[in-house]
Order: sequence, then C-alpha cells, then structure tokens
Amino acid sequence: MKKPEFNLVRLLETVFGELKGKRVAVFIDLEKPRDIVDLKFLKNPRWAVQTRAYAIFYQGLKAQPKLGLESVGFYSYQLTGGSNLDLPRTVFDLEGNELGLQDDVLPKLDLVLYIGTYSATAPVTAIAKKMGFRGATMHGVNEAILNSGLAVDYRTVSRKAEAFRKALTRSNSADIEFERRRKKFSLHIDLAGQEAQKSHGLCPQPGDIANLPAGEVYFV
Repeated sequence: MKKPEFNLVRLLETVFGELKGKRVAVFIDLEKPRDIVDLKFLKNPRWAVQTRAYAIFYQGLKAQPKLGLESVGFYSYQLTGGSNLDLPRTVFDLEGNELGLQDDVLPKLDLVLYIGTYSATAPVTAIAKKMGFRGATMHGVNEAILNSGLAVDYRTVSRKAEAFRKALTRSNSADIEFERRRKKFSLHIDLAGQEAQKSHGLCPQPGDIANLPAGEVYFV
C-alpha cells in the first residue's frame, strides 16, 4: 500500500471545508518573538518546528492564489514554557509591530494555525469558544508527523473515532490485549460509566479547534 503524502490544501480543506474568502494566520512561539523580523529565527536550528510553520504552512498558503483566501498572516509570541499554559496578550507581525492578540489580531481572522514548541490547544480553544474563529494546533511538527498523522484523510479518521466513542461511552471498563516482542499483555481500564469524548480532526462549527494529529477517544 502506498504511504500517504502530506498535502497542505487537502489537509486544510478536509479539516475546515471551503477556504475561499477565509482570513487565515499562522502563529509560532519563540524565545525572542521579535526574531520574526527579517525572519531571523530561520537561521537558528533550534526553531526547526517554527521554520516548518513558516516554510510549509505560511509560504504554502501564500503560494496558492487559486484557494481564494482573503488574507494569510504570520505572527510570533513569547514561548510559554509549557503546553497549554495561558498565551501572552500580545503577538508580533513580520514587520515587528506588537499587537494585542484578542483586541487587534483574532477578531480579524476566520482560521488560526498554532504551530510551535508547546501545545496551545487549551488556551486557543477557550478563546475560540468566545470569539467564534476555528483552528488547529500542531506542536512539535516534524517530517515524520507531516507524512503520517497529517497526511491521513480526517473524514475517515472521524468516522472511526465516532465508532470507538460510541462503543466506549458509558462503559464500565475496557480490556486491551496486545503483544510485544512475542510476549502477550493485557490492560484493564476502569471507565466508571463516563461519557467518552473524541478528538477527530474536523472543525465544521464556529469555535471548533482541532489538536492535530487527531484520532483518539478520551475521557475528561
């Protein structure tokens, strides 16, 4: 079977649907967010994830005029130091202007892509629910992730995730049997009848945020 290959347009059109007329922006985290000016961060190998965010996602969208996007922005913000910590109140654009995240930037966007060292899923989700934009968070993106978890068809992933969610929701327990290095193991998970949730990668409604790669069932 042929291995899937990453395709930016296919990924975004699957996750978000129609892109025409949308205002999109890519956000990265940097130790010195002003290093976005003159693309200084591209010269530092430490920021490989941020470099991919610029080269593959931002430049990739800029190179697709047929998509009919209204705008494509690129912003940096101060590294938070950990996943899902509160985001800084300000961001920097490519010209070095410091802007208010919720006052100046997010109100003018339809779709956001947060690609950095640390996951921004929790804070972005909280803001999106209030403001109505949609988006995806993809921390730690590397070549392996691009050509595996970000190269799949999320419509198929969503259907499978929903099947597992239905099977597991309100269950008392689950038993998993697996084999590793010719040894057999079993795992018993006490679920206590909780409602199952799914992270399935599709964002059709205002306020939806996907943490990509997706495709898991979980319990809060």
